[in-house]
Amino acid sequence: MSCPFKPKWERRKDARPQELLAAALDLFVERGFAATRLDDVARAAGVSKGTLYLYFCSKEELFKAVVRESIVPLLGEAEGVIEQFEGNSEELFRLVMGTWWNSIGTTKLSGLPKLMMAEAGNFPELARFYQEEVINRGENLVMTMLKRGMARGEIRSVDVEIDARILIAPMIMMMIWKHSQGVCNVDPDKLDTYLEHYIELALHSLLLKK
Repeated sequence: MSCPFKPKWERRKDARPQELLAAALDLFVERGFAATRLDDVARAAGVSKGTLYLYFCSKEELFKAVVRESIVPLLGEAEGVIEQFEGNSEELFRLVMGTWWNSIGTTKLSGLPKLMMAEAGNFPELARFYQEEVINRGENLVMTMLKRGMARGEIRSVDVEIDARILIAPMIMMMIWKHSQGVCNVDPDKLDTYLEHYIELALHSLLLKK
């Protein structure tokens, strides 16, 4: 369903778009996409369902707005960091992966990968959107780091497309673990330690020995 108008992001007296997005993220992560109702989002944000429709034509458009207003800007910031970074590849990798985890992995946004994996088959259009807006851009971000390191003689020659996906996979898995208590036997308090070990293993594999 396409929107006949774009969301109006300026505040109105009886409507606060950012509160709607925050409430939607909470409910999407807690219940999943299919089980989240617009009535519940409006109620959690403290507005009427009619007010919600002033900004978002459908639940699909609301979900897309959540992604575009939360994850996409973070990817843009990471792209800017990589482009302007003057240090070596080890420093850049630690910075990008650490910031990724602190900005996404430790927040409610970490629940979105599990949601997409669970519901992509039932909502293929949303899956395509997430692939284009988040997954592809994230992979390109890591590929850019690898290419930069290879050009500087700091990272061994690798298949950047394959290795980017391999490097991203543990980060996604840690986020899924975080939202799968009772299924995955991982202490959420130890995820920072997992991140440290992951970074060390990745760098040991990637960096050329001096």
